[in-house]
Amino acid sequence: MAKKGMIEKNKRREKLAKQHAGKRASLKAVVMNKDLSIEERFAATLKLAQMPRNGAENRFRLRCEVSGRSRANYRKFKVSRIALRELGNRGLIPGLVKSSW
Repeated sequence: MAKKGMIEKNKRREKLAKQHAGKRASLKAVVMNKDLSIEERFAATLKLAQMPRNGAENRFRLRCEVSGRSRANYRKFKVSRIALRELGNRGLIPGLVKSSW
């Protein structure tokens, strides 16, 4: 089980990223636009740098919904490999069966 603080920090980052997504996208579009003058692009870069770092999408991690584990997660189920095995063995994930041969 992950620390509660790490899980909460990740939730705050995700919320902040959703909040600032539009503004970050528009500033990035200005920075990447080669038709604009260098001064306008540099001003947009400075504004982007002043925004909170945790507002970027790549700052939050995919975590397991059950345990909070940050590694070995299946995006489709949003659970870690360990939780997937446990839930699959109990029959709580529809369509998932344990293979044997």
